[in-house]
Amino acid sequence: MLLRLFLAFTIIPILEIYLLIKIGSQIGVFTTILIVIGTGFLGAYLARMQGIQTMFKVRENLNQGIMPAEELLDALLIVIAGIVLLTPGFLTDIAGFSLLIPQSRMKIKRWLRTQLENAYFDGKIIHHDNSL
Repeated sequence: MLLRLFLAFTIIPILEIYLLIKIGSQIGVFTTILIVIGTGFLGAYLARMQGIQTMFKVRENLNQGIMPAEELLDALLIVIAGIVLLTPGFLTDIAGFSLLIPQSRMKIKRWLRTQLENAYFDGKIIHHDNSL
């Protein structure tokens, strides 16, 4: 796990820098900077709008006595999307916008649920039952 995090925090920024330099040399530095700033603003705006909608759904489910598990997972992925979209770079923008598209977020949620279930059944996630 530590190796994966190390690779993610070293390889991804190196790829981002490479892409920024390559794309900047093709379309110009100023245009590249405008695209990076524009996607940051657009991503933050879209993440905020989807986050507000999701929180309304969470509140609605709670008011009806329904556990809002799906909506909470949506909220987590939207927060991650917002953070990733504020990070300068093209790969992070693709990842962030993918998390904001409901269809791709559904696939990511499905994959994440499977991973969490496997970790739970393999004993990697411990459940504490506090009910008496």
